[in-house]
Amino acid sequence: MGMSNLTRPSEFILLGLSSRPEDQKPLFALFIIIYLVTLVGNMLIILAIHSDPRLQNPMYFFLSILSFADICYTTVIVPKMLVNFLSEKKTIAYAECLTQMYFFLAFGNTDSYLLAAMAIDRYVAICNPFHYVTVMNRRCCALLLVFSITVPYLHSLLYVLLMNQLTFCASNVIHHFFCDVYPVLKLSCSSTFVIEVVTMTEGLAAVMTPFVCILISYLRILISIIKIPSAAGKRKAFSTCSSHLTVVTLFYGSISYVYFQPLSSYTVKDRIATITYTMLTPMLNPFIYSLRNKDVKQGLEKLLNKIKSHMGRFPSTKAN
Repeated sequence: MGMSNLTRPSEFILLGLSSRPEDQKPLFALFIIIYLVTLVGNMLIILAIHSDPRLQNPMYFFLSILSFADICYTTVIVPKMLVNFLSEKKTIAYAECLTQMYFFLAFGNTDSYLLAAMAIDRYVAICNPFHYVTVMNRRCCALLLVFSITVPYLHSLLYVLLMNQLTFCASNVIHHFFCDVYPVLKLSCSSTFVIEVVTMTEGLAAVMTPFVCILISYLRILISIIKIPSAAGKRKAFSTCSSHLTVVTLFYGSISYVYFQPLSSYTVKDRIATITYTMLTPMLNPFIYSLRNKDVKQGLEKLLNKIKSHMGRFPSTKAN
């Protein structure tokens, strides 16, 4: 292949979920609903937590940060995706593509580290309840939050810097609905060996560190729950972490399916599976936490009642 074909393209074309024109408007309608539900659901969780004094503890502090990260995570992908559904020219500039990749990886990994911080919180609450206030103090929460943000952002920067060193073939069509690592790598003409090694070493370590932390926390929690003599006590202990465990299973299950495989194995099925952790999990998180957590449910009911009462004042004010 001649050197003229080895270039850094000015833009990429995002193929999306379907190339058929008749699919574009139904897909637009579906994903704008998912996006709006995600935004509203997560904003309500954040407002409920910050407006209810009973929810002012480390678990809900991390939940509010997770909801904010989920809003950012989907916003990095969905608006561009929606524009492309209604556009004939489904392009994304090279710099915009790398920026999207950077923030997608950063917010995605921040989610996993926040889930680990929440698992640590549940471990301390169940296994060491008498020292919970002293262990999970403001300083500890701040350190966990800083760690949850710093590591993912450095991890993402490494990937984007490595991607920026690649040269690309004549084709600039990305077989995906956003600039994910594997679909962009597939277009490269230069050797992807280094970045593949980084993915399977540093990438694996960065993703597996919070997962191992979650696993150890829940093993310790399980041992503690088994030791509780009463069935009611066991149910109460398990109910405090069931919401978190459901979210962890959804998030890590879909990510493992997509990323823990060789580059050559990446197919259209993985594109569909990506929707689970990029859109469905952030959308479902508020429902999982509000339906399975009595405190959050009550906080949301209180918030919605406040909103209704404020809205109910407007007609009477106008009449006066």
